[in-house]
Amino acid sequence: MEHMVHRMDLFDGVCVYANMGFMRLALLLSVAGMVWGQAKPAKLEFEVASIKSAPSNLDPSVQVGLHVDGAQVHISRLSLKDYLTMAYGLKLYQVSGPDWIGSTRFDIDAKLPEGGTRDQVPEMLQALLTERFQMKVHREQKDFPVYALVVLPGGPKIQPVKEDASDGSDPAKAAVQVQASGGPQGLKLSYGPGSYFTFADNKFDGKKLAMVNFVDILGRFSDRPVIDVTNLQGRYDITMDLTPEEYRAMLIRSAVAAGVTLPPQALQALQGSDGSMFSALKPLGLKLESRKAPIEVLVVDSANKMPAEN
Repeated sequence: MEHMVHRMDLFDGVCVYANMGFMRLALLLSVAGMVWGQAKPAKLEFEVASIKSAPSNLDPSVQVGLHVDGAQVHISRLSLKDYLTMAYGLKLYQVSGPDWIGSTRFDIDAKLPEGGTRDQVPEMLQALLTERFQMKVHREQKDFPVYALVVLPGGPKIQPVKEDASDGSDPAKAAVQVQASGGPQGLKLSYGPGSYFTFADNKFDGKKLAMVNFVDILGRFSDRPVIDVTNLQGRYDITMDLTPEEYRAMLIRSAVAAGVTLPPQALQALQGSDGSMFSALKPLGLKLESRKAPIEVLVVDSANKMPAEN
């Protein structure tokens, strides 16, 4: 009985950390490409900005968020590595540096300058992070083993969701509210207007997901990056039923992808595990193929562990 209780405590801990990795994907996709002004500032910097250490959270549930409303930008509980993926348009595996950049978490509150746009936020983040952390970086190319998401010969078994534009609102001017929440019972990540996914009770359930979202989510669950070669356009409702063993293995992989150091007992659960998602993708008319691809990597050569005073 004691061994079973310890195993459940370990699994609960993995659940708590897993959703941290998912949030990184949503933030980058939500910030990029959304414009609400026409005039551009002469210099791409926030008008004012503060970076503070995120308070520790001992609650078994975790909430991470991005909120962009008007000129106000609020981002909570992300690491320097997370912010670099947003600032440079990269994935987690494309950022390399000291271990602490993936563990120490910060909150950012900023105000856009007059005429600033949402699609300029990443470049403003670059300037902010470089200045406050006294950071030096360089880029290089590396070959990575990847999975390519492809369509099976019989074609996809999923159909694009019909978009509803009946309210006549302009999404480029709407506030951005991306929220992730999770705990021992599972997790949920919402991208905004009806697009979200849940991962709980041995099931993945996604609504109105674009393929760019879906492959990034799959990459959080796998042992290598996933790239999209399906050429599928639009958004899709996607459901995958999983065995308890597959569900547990995928949660552990997502925690590893989020930069969490897990005890040996958790990693042992991956031994003998198959591709987990491989069988779950087949009913969708999709599969993952092993390939190699050259990928650009951002290397953090040096950075202060704490930002300069605001």
